[in-house]
Amino acid sequence: MRGKLPGTRQDTDLEERDSAAAALWAEHVSKRYGPVLALDTVSIGVWPAECVALIGESGSGKTTLLRCFNRLIVPDAGRVRVDGTDAAELDAIALRRRMGYVPQDGGLLPHWTVQRNVELVPWLLRMTNASELAERALTLVGLEPARFRGRAPGELSGGERQRVAVARALAAQPQVILLDEPFGALDAITRADLQIAFAAIRRELRITALLVTHDLNEAFLLADRIVVMRQGRVEQDASPGQLRDAPATDYVRRLLSRAPVVP
Repeated sequence: MRGKLPGTRQDTDLEERDSAAAALWAEHVSKRYGPVLALDTVSIGVWPAECVALIGESGSGKTTLLRCFNRLIVPDAGRVRVDGTDAAELDAIALRRRMGYVPQDGGLLPHWTVQRNVELVPWLLRMTNASELAERALTLVGLEPARFRGRAPGELSGGERQRVAVARALAAQPQVILLDEPFGALDAITRADLQIAFAAIRRELRITALLVTHDLNEAFLLADRIVVMRQGRVEQDASPGQLRDAPATDYVRRLLSRAPVVP
């Protein structure tokens, strides 16, 4: 299938991309929670080694869309594909284990040590080198294993906990990682440090990433493309430069005016 994704406003450099090559693909996806239409025929694609940011107001459907890709949420209509396979045909648990996932609160198990938290997915996948993988992941996120492996999450700062959460998502060496506002609750300095660290890790490992954020500057810093969402629909899907220079709708223009992007 080629051509413009239905239900989106996209710039021309995306229109000829082949959905079969996408790492993540959503087509005409809808989801309702009672009377609330959270997703309204949304279509997006994320290609290998690309980082796409989903941005918009609370209730715009960002997290709902993100969770459709690891089957934490099942859409009411439409199709979701992961590496070309319909997600509905995949075992949900196996799918989640092959993807990295960082929820907003980090999701660390409070009574487990840092080492055990980071080893979780490799252990579930029965990888024989789970300890080695955990130490490598901790090193990647800037935490010295010898210093941090034996600590409990409650003994860490907020920034350190989020680094551990990212390390856990990376430990099994996934090709795809989903991040739901992973840095949103941190102070500005810690957030900036983690953004820089994540950008470096993604470049080094060439990971495909889908990032939910409220922070337009964060999206411009980390993403190759930005998908602006509003009331369950896509307002614009574009590169950061295209979004800044040619906002497609009044809403996108207002968003850019309310949150000026630092050059």
